[in-house]
Amino acid sequence: MDHSGHGMTMDLPPFTLGRGLEWSADPFFLVACLVGLALYGWGVVRLVRRGDAWPVGRTVAFVVGVLSVMLVLCTKLNDYGMVMFSVHMVQHMVISMLSPILILLGAPITLALRALPTAGRDRKGPRELLLMLLHSRLTRILTHPAFTIPLFIASLYALYFTPVFDFLMESKTGHIVMMCHFLAVGLAFFWPIMGIDPGPHRPGYLMRMLELFAGMPFHAFFGIALMMASEPMVETYKNPPASLGIDALADQNAAGGIAWAFSEIPSVLVLLALLFQWYRSEQRQARRTDRAADRDGDKELEAYNAYLASLNARSR
Repeated sequence: MDHSGHGMTMDLPPFTLGRGLEWSADPFFLVACLVGLALYGWGVVRLVRRGDAWPVGRTVAFVVGVLSVMLVLCTKLNDYGMVMFSVHMVQHMVISMLSPILILLGAPITLALRALPTAGRDRKGPRELLLMLLHSRLTRILTHPAFTIPLFIASLYALYFTPVFDFLMESKTGHIVMMCHFLAVGLAFFWPIMGIDPGPHRPGYLMRMLELFAGMPFHAFFGIALMMASEPMVETYKNPPASLGIDALADQNAAGGIAWAFSEIPSVLVLLALLFQWYRSEQRQARRTDRAADRDGDKELEAYNAYLASLNARSR
């Protein structure tokens, strides 16, 4: 297969972490990441100038999330990922399971709704269009568990175990489409579960945990299938360049191990985030209950004082 369309040479030296992290920017993803960071920064600055607060933790999470996309797509990892299944699997796992979680922890939709100006009476600006999109039937379908969980699973099995993967890897455009697909699937899957940004589906915390764990075993099974295979299963990686000094089957086994192990990382991250949200929600509910009880107690005290006053007036 000719990989020249990706700006790569077939005589890449053997992979090391140092070589993999060397700068080798893909123009599309570099521009997309910088635009995303600039828009988020604009939103935060706008809120701060207005005197509103925006949690620093959210900004940090979003920036790290975008940088994780740049890490796997704007370095030599992207070049090695075209000829090494194991490196490609690292890209896939990061961009579909780690980057989306960090980006969603940054609450970009909430920031946009707070930062974008309202268009005014009977007019539609960016904020109004975003609200329309959030409440649209399309968004309800795309974020429903009946759609997101099968899509999350199909992105593994239907892609790697059919000719679709090889077709996409034949061109730079196909590779970009595939990576965008991984990111979009991750965002769609984790968005309703994280529950930080507003969305059409807001199930309870237990249901969100069930949704999270519904998809993860299939990731593990996919990894095990790659690890146990007795021959290379993906055409693209059947004949790695001799300069890499790797065996195709051993590389595939490594890719399977990465897919299997990586399913645990996002599960723990999201579970911790959900438990923290649940705790804070219970705290807020307790405070509201206490305030309501205080108000009721004050009313009862006032009524009792009024009753005593009326008795005193009668005795006089």
